[in-house]
Amino acid sequence: MKVLKFGGTSVANAINIKKVASIVFKDQPEKLIVVVSAFSGVTDLLLKASSFASTGDYQYKEIHQGIEKAHLYCIKELVALQKQSAVLSEIKQLCNELEELLDGIYKLQELSPKTRDKVVSFGELMSSRIIAAYFSDLSAEAAWVDSRELIKTDSKFGYANVLKSFTDENIALYFKAAKARVFVAPGFIASNSNGNTTTLGRGGSDYTAAIFASALKVKSLEIWTDVSGMMTADPRVVTNAKPIAYLTYKEAMELSHFGAKVIYPPTIQPVMDLEIPTAIKNTFKPEDAGTLLLSDYSNGSDRIKGISSINKVAILTLEGSGMVGIPGFSKLLFEALANDHINVILITQSSSEHSITVAINEHDSLRAKVAIDSVFDNYIEKGIIYPVEIESDMAIIAVVGDKMKSMPGTSGLMFSTLGKNGINIRAIAQGSSERNISAVISNADIKKAVNVLHEVFFEASKKQLNIFVSGVGNVGKKLLQQISRQKQYLADKHNVQLNVIGVANSRKMLVKPIGILENDFEKELGEYGHTSDVEKFTDEIIALNLRNSVFIDCTAHAEVARTYAKLIKKSVSVVACNKIAASAGYWEYLELKHLSNIYNAPFLFETNVGAALPIIGTLNDLIKTGDVVNKIQAVLSGTLNFVFNNYDGTKPFSEVVRQAQAEGFTEPDPRLDLGGTDVMRKILILAREAGYALNMEDIDNNGFLPASCFDGSVEDFYKEMSIQEAHFKAIYDKAAANGCKLKFVATFDNGKANVGLQEIPENHDLYNLFGKDNIVLFYTNRYPEQPLVIKGAGAGADVTASGVFADMMRVASH
Repeated sequence: MKVLKFGGTSVANAINIKKVASIVFKDQPEKLIVVVSAFSGVTDLLLKASSFASTGDYQYKEIHQGIEKAHLYCIKELVALQKQSAVLSEIKQLCNELEELLDGIYKLQELSPKTRDKVVSFGELMSSRIIAAYFSDLSAEAAWVDSRELIKTDSKFGYANVLKSFTDENIALYFKAAKARVFVAPGFIASNSNGNTTTLGRGGSDYTAAIFASALKVKSLEIWTDVSGMMTADPRVVTNAKPIAYLTYKEAMELSHFGAKVIYPPTIQPVMDLEIPTAIKNTFKPEDAGTLLLSDYSNGSDRIKGISSINKVAILTLEGSGMVGIPGFSKLLFEALANDHINVILITQSSSEHSITVAINEHDSLRAKVAIDSVFDNYIEKGIIYPVEIESDMAIIAVVGDKMKSMPGTSGLMFSTLGKNGINIRAIAQGSSERNISAVISNADIKKAVNVLHEVFFEASKKQLNIFVSGVGNVGKKLLQQISRQKQYLADKHNVQLNVIGVANSRKMLVKPIGILENDFEKELGEYGHTSDVEKFTDEIIALNLRNSVFIDCTAHAEVARTYAKLIKKSVSVVACNKIAASAGYWEYLELKHLSNIYNAPFLFETNVGAALPIIGTLNDLIKTGDVVNKIQAVLSGTLNFVFNNYDGTKPFSEVVRQAQAEGFTEPDPRLDLGGTDVMRKILILAREAGYALNMEDIDNNGFLPASCFDGSVEDFYKEMSIQEAHFKAIYDKAAANGCKLKFVATFDNGKANVGLQEIPENHDLYNLFGKDNIVLFYTNRYPEQPLVIKGAGAGADVTASGVFADMMRVASH
């Protein structure tokens, strides 16, 4: 014999019930007991109708009519016309009984647990009667069984306890004499010794099936639902959740207790005692393997089998010096909760015995506080215990697996993963069985937490990076193109999945959680984007709270740079092409570095100096390994190098600068480059990264532009350069006469920095520097005479974008 249970969604309508029939009557030669739930949503409607009736709200009538109409319609869809009369009459009679019961509740305006159980029983009674009639139409060997006559309980209405020995005897005797091959039984309902209807708690249809399976010692139990077994996480939260092929009963109980809704926890106990294999299958995909629950299994080596969670939790903390070394406090605490029928989900106590913390359902928190404070009232008055503290809006996340106990490092990996993503842990509990590690976190972090843990334990081969790009002009656009080209390669070869979630320019911004197509971002931004607002863009990133989030700043705006601290504090990594933050006041720079360490969110800005050249990274490696930088000499402006490599007096200086801007080598305002401000920022950043506390005002700027060039707009600047052509020609001619080239050089030496135009002789390291190239010479304790030289292209949208991309990949490997 075999027991099959079908849940509410499996029997939601006539179409689904026909799917159920195809499973029941397909190659099943042995006797079957088919336990069914109420039609999907009906139990909730019955509870709502009874509640309305008890408060004198006439809406219960409408709900009743809707329930009756749905069931009568289903009969007409399923049962042959000539056989409909009997079942229609039966269901109509049940609907009339239900109506009379609701009318009585309405008149009395009272709803006892006993009456509520009677009301909700109609859902399973009607669904099972209809399905039994349909099965009888398909096969003469089908019969209906009244579970109330077989399953006997105490009188704890709403959550009755089964009288096991009496129930087992009833079931065994009944099925020994019964002649049918397929029996349809209502789940969820039973009766007490007086014949009053009781219920087994929400999800009790699973329990009903397990009771039948245990009493008859069947060869297997099948729970048919709307998912293909238990999953490694809730698929509504984790898109990459995977079905679990095998679970022990105890693993399944842990996952069920912590929110996995596929199976009802008490279901497992009767079948676990007799080691009856239990399969969880999908009614709508019967060919899927599903999950098999066993007493033990040798298949697989995963230390973690699943991740589950409970939302809307509150934690209560009782603390005080009066608890230390005094027995009985825990007993009083739990007695207070038990006497008020408040369920404890999690317990943790400090080794000092100074405090004890419990987690309960949030809606019970105020009632629990009143109950506990009243028990400890005398101690609170004496000041040796404090009133209970409540923290609401919390959640519990749990990782479950029998093999954790034989594989060290699981809890460390769990907590470090949460920490790296800025998820604060308020309480921790690990059972002595080491089958479950639970943590209390903020309810707002639960989706992020489940996803990051799932990624670490089940998707080690793929790390997801969620990207937000501010500034999609020259560099930002090139970056998105590079991401598009490399996306598949990185997924296949480096196991990194890149998702562009948000983009913004000075006019519009768009945040799209399902992802933005990199090659189509301009169209999407134009069609769906909202008016750009830096603060709102930042707030949306934080509100999404996605794991492994990276904010990329390809702008040159101070307003954008000011958002870094806010983002880093939420564990959003920042990759900055923008030099403003790293060259701001020294303490502001230091604060960002400090926050990056505290919140474990990288703050990377390699492209601030030398575009994609590995200048800052190399400098960081020198410092980390104990070297000391004594002197830096560098040409750090690709723009200025391009300009002075192309200016020979044959065409105006202003035209060469225009060419540099047209080719994307300059800032939007070229005066930032030509005036030396940009180079000052770069040498400042290098000095700071070398460990020196400098500010912009500490740097001497020996500029070459006449003061009049800084007046007015960018166009005014170009006009003034034309007027000042003789000035530029004179500078060039002097250098040429000395056999030198002009280079705008940044120098840091003995704690002092300066920038300025210099004549570089032929034998100097800086002489042979062509095009837009940059060069940096590091003189250190290890490189005292022959410097460490880094040289290459230091400007251009493509190379700068590639440097940003490289920083982004450093975040991925962090």
